[in-house]
Amino acid sequence: TPPSGQPQRNFSDASHPITIRDLRGQEPSFNTDTHAFAAVKNVSSAATRQTFEDDPAIKDIYYPEVEKLLLDQTGAKRVLLFDHTIRLATPGANRAPVNRVHIDQTTKSAEQRVRFHLPSSEADDALKDRVRIINVWRPLNPPIAAHPLAFADSRTVPDEAMVGIEHRYPDRTGETAAVKWTQGQEWWYWSGMEGDERLLLQCFDSEKGARVPHSAFVDPRSEEGVGRESIEVRALVFG
Repeated sequence: TPPSGQPQRNFSDASHPITIRDLRGQEPSFNTDTHAFAAVKNVSSAATRQTFEDDPAIKDIYYPEVEKLLLDQTGAKRVLLFDHTIRLATPGANRAPVNRVHIDQTTKSAEQRVRFHLPSSEADDALKDRVRIINVWRPLNPPIAAHPLAFADSRTVPDEAMVGIEHRYPDRTGETAAVKWTQGQEWWYWSGMEGDERLLLQCFDSEKGARVPHSAFVDPRSEEGVGRESIEVRALVFG
């Protein structure tokens, strides 16, 4: 809650028409090092829809699958999953799809994440090597029709378009990035995502710098579709 007399936020939104291309059929063309996103098909899972209704089950069953996927896809030395969010496009949902372009982390908050989740001496060593923060995103009620996720090719979004946004909590202050529209941005989505498909959304990379602006959007061709249900698991990826 902001101080008395202060607004809840000190930034505003602006709308711009953009073209969003479908990557379906072009999945191998994208990778997190270059574009800051990747589309992975044919991912097996022991998790059922019921798994995602129980946090301990998510961590016991789904987290190990996400860890293995990230190790296999990135060649990292270590993966630390630090949280997850389930989003429901239904009235009254605790967390709904976010229809505002953003990046979950900034350079400042990424370092804070490492220091928050690792002991001090371990964090110092980790930050000397490559650190990435990657979200693994999947649908829970496939195929996705309404409120799909759009994401931008990192190379087409300049650093000058990023605006740090503080999130002030009782015990800490975090930061995400809002993203301003600029000429030349290239946006993509993955049509009809199925239950065995995973999006890797890289929010920070200390070595190569690729980071992915993303947002849910309303596809005018599917406004009457079933509301989207999805889960994103966030991970620190070391090495």
